[in-house]
Amino acid sequence: MLGAFVAIRAYVDSWRWAGVPFFLRTGKRLPAQQSYIVVRFKSVPHMIFEKHSDDTGYNSLVITLQPDEGIKLFLTAKVPGKGMNLRHVALDLDFNNVFRRRSWNAYERLLLDAIRCDSTLFVRRDEIEAAWSWIDPIVDGWENSPNSIKPYAAGTWGPHRAKELVEELGFCWDE
Repeated sequence: MLGAFVAIRAYVDSWRWAGVPFFLRTGKRLPAQQSYIVVRFKSVPHMIFEKHSDDTGYNSLVITLQPDEGIKLFLTAKVPGKGMNLRHVALDLDFNNVFRRRSWNAYERLLLDAIRCDSTLFVRRDEIEAAWSWIDPIVDGWENSPNSIKPYAAGTWGPHRAKELVEELGFCWDE
């Protein structure tokens, strides 16, 4: 059985974000149900320290929305002690461990806010219109080029083209 899947490489048309790719991926029947944002920081053009470890990895910020809310900052740190030994480490804020209370799932929170007439986390009309103005050209493109839609097997991370989409720029999906 095939699932619905979308992978997009997008750019923001502003001086601050010029040339910075944003990768978005979503789908049904993927191997795991999770929602998170990864901000991968650029490597510096000149390392002030010689490389003293096998692979220090990327410095990145990971904001997990589902299933377990949290924030992790992955960075390269010097191992305390003599010598210059670097290691990739994570600073981890796990909301369940820190706040020690049951967290609501998305639907429970949505229904509770609706019952309480709290629209703080609801999307406004102008936000919905802005989102559709971004999505409509994509849908039109699919309708005008049906061969651009690639099937994939349920239980996988999508079609091979999704992997190529990020690898073309030297990145990879965090799976």
